[in-house]
Amino acid sequence: MKKFPLHWQILTALILGILYGLYLTEYVSYISWMGVIFMRALKMLIIPLIVTSIASGIANIGSGSLGKLGLKTISYYIITSIFAILAGLLMVNILRPGVGADMGFTEPIEGLASAKESFGSTLISIIPENIFVAFVNSTMLPIIFFSILAGIFITKISGKHKDFCVTALNAGFELMMKITHLIIKFTPLGVFGIVALTVSRQASDTAALLNIASRLGLYMIAVMSGLGIHAIIVLPLILRLFGKINPYTHFKALRTPLITAFSTSSSSATLPLTLETVEEKSGVSNRVSSLVLPLGATINMDGTALYECVAAMFIAQAYGIELTFVQQAIVVATALLASIGAAGIPMAGFVMISIILSAVGLPLEGVGLILAVDRILDMFRTSVNVWSDSCGAVVIAKSEGETLNYDK
Repeated sequence: MKKFPLHWQILTALILGILYGLYLTEYVSYISWMGVIFMRALKMLIIPLIVTSIASGIANIGSGSLGKLGLKTISYYIITSIFAILAGLLMVNILRPGVGADMGFTEPIEGLASAKESFGSTLISIIPENIFVAFVNSTMLPIIFFSILAGIFITKISGKHKDFCVTALNAGFELMMKITHLIIKFTPLGVFGIVALTVSRQASDTAALLNIASRLGLYMIAVMSGLGIHAIIVLPLILRLFGKINPYTHFKALRTPLITAFSTSSSSATLPLTLETVEEKSGVSNRVSSLVLPLGATINMDGTALYECVAAMFIAQAYGIELTFVQQAIVVATALLASIGAAGIPMAGFVMISIILSAVGLPLEGVGLILAVDRILDMFRTSVNVWSDSCGAVVIAKSEGETLNYDK
């Protein structure tokens, strides 16, 4: 009997979770623990997986080709993020969703002060004062920086010690992937618990949610249209033109990570799934995937960058403020930098939006306008983040002369 594919198991769990959350709200506590345990297990993997994958990937590459591969990766992430932001800027200027929005829906949100302060120190904070504090606080950029440094300088040490370090890192990465495979088997149960809990929380306030959603409908359309342009047109064109890859074939291979990203709203939590899928189904070597994907989960936030740009423009329109071309250019640049500093966790982009509002002089209280629909949009933009990461991995692998499973 043919095994039921994992992506169909996850999709079934997603549908069942929605129905359970809507109609069995009072019994959600009986199954929500599955989602909690699943998320904790995934978060448990993130830091050791990032450290071992990046450091071992760089060490295995060697100092000779590291600069070339790293430059390709960073260039891809910056270019695709800019394309995403421009798509969002186009849609928000065409639809103008904030014009006529009811300002009565503003409300305070926690974390604005810390988010505002973080922009000025983002670049400096990449270098950790204490790497163990970064590990404890799950501060990803310093961890990425430390892992890159470790990988680089392993290639500089003497032969015997270098071989030991590379072997240890490779062994650590293989160990983490074994644990990952075990946790992946429980993904449908985790998704079921997460979705049921999320839906049940919204179900009690359906009337208010629908009322707000009716006023924010154009805003949601602007964000989702921009995401659609980027995910369905821009990224497939990059796959076709630069990777010579059939976009639909690659999409079919990535169904499981994309559904998981949609369900969890966390590109970091989806990283183990993305790594496994890109290597086993797409055929990308560990040499490329172990550098490109963990780095992408932290700094490549196409969907988040697009969302932040549209949200800032929406808030400006809602307050009756017309942003000049220069101010919109500042929004684009700030959205790019803010998306790099956003953690790959649910709602991270929502807090980071205050950075952009500060950059162009908009009231921070305006973020309350988009609170009601942020969680829904978070699911879509996270899926686009993961889709872009995977496209980058296969395109860069092809540029390195690798033969993928799609070529066979």
